[in-house]
Amino acid sequence: MIEFAQAQVGYDGRAVLRDATLTLEPGSLHFLTGRSGAGKTTLLKLIYMALRPAAGAVRVFGRDTCEVGTAERAALRRRMGLVLQDCDLLDHLPLFDNIALPLRVAGARVAERAEDVAALAKWVGLGDRLDARPPELSSGERQRAAVARALIAAPDIVLADEPTGDVDAEAAERILRLFLELNEVGRTVLIATHDLALIRKAQGRARARTLRIEDGVVIRAGAAL
Repeated sequence: MIEFAQAQVGYDGRAVLRDATLTLEPGSLHFLTGRSGAGKTTLLKLIYMALRPAAGAVRVFGRDTCEVGTAERAALRRRMGLVLQDCDLLDHLPLFDNIALPLRVAGARVAERAEDVAALAKWVGLGDRLDARPPELSSGERQRAAVARALIAAPDIVLADEPTGDVDAEAAERILRLFLELNEVGRTVLIATHDLALIRKAQGRARARTLRIEDGVVIRAGAAL
């Protein structure tokens, strides 16, 4: 599903990833670790094509991202669900419309999918907050709303960047449980995190693997957790 072959990228003359090589199979669950600034967010950006490698190759759903044009990139991105660090919710829209936004962008009739939006909000524990706007939600609720928005279009892969970085332990546990349930139903999930406690909590509950970025290289950190 995702393949990196000696991918390289840097900023201001500094190499962030210098030999990133990895493969993500359909239905897999991976945690991506590394110190702050190691390149976790950069690697995710290469997958969702906000960046292109300066050398090497990144293939997404079998397509070399350096050969993908604007229209195809948009189509490939619709097969991904993104949960970013800042949630990126629109403060002026109620929760229902925030969750439904990917449907609207894709040209779907949101009114016909209202039950799906409501069911997904209920699944993430926000079924009674559909009229609330993001500033009215806690940090944990906003993160769960971001998870719901990432899933509404039934993506093939979910990419999460530090999804528990700004929430309390109880909210982090709930968010982790959502990702594990997603993986159980066959979704590919990649979670970038520096929270080792989050990874330990997954032990025994899912067949997860850990990838670590160290000195610009992606290292597979052992067997399943």
